[in-house]
Amino acid sequence: MTSLSLREQIEKDVICAMKAKDAVRVSTLRMLKSAIVNYLITARKEKAEDAELRAIIVKQAKQRRESVESYEQAGRTDLAEKEKAELLILESYLPKQLSDEELRAEIKKAMQISGAQNPSDIGKLMKTLMPLIQGKADGKRVQAAVKDLLK
Repeated sequence: MTSLSLREQIEKDVICAMKAKDAVRVSTLRMLKSAIVNYLITARKEKAEDAELRAIIVKQAKQRRESVESYEQAGRTDLAEKEKAELLILESYLPKQLSDEELRAEIKKAMQISGAQNPSDIGKLMKTLMPLIQGKADGKRVQAAVKDLLK
């Protein structure tokens, strides 16, 4: 038995959510499918690799996190809760997020590979680090941890 591609899994999950009458999941997955189709049109492709799909999901999740912050600052907890629910659904398609300790270990490994030792080497370090942790940690978290370690 072959495992499903990420796109096939999303298609299957939309159908399951429709059968279960899970409106939030259906709308979130439909928005995700729309983002995937838009990407394919923009990139002039017929198919996308799972890595490309994960990048789209990361982008969608980041938008939800930003929306949650905005809604909470505006006092709109109802909309913030809806965005949080969508964020949980999107995160279920991403690899497990690295803990702070795991992130620091990956950064130290990338520091050894790249030879980065001071704050002026951030660009070189990030170039080495990001492919190692793609989709496993938020960019802001990574940047803060890198700056802390390169002090």
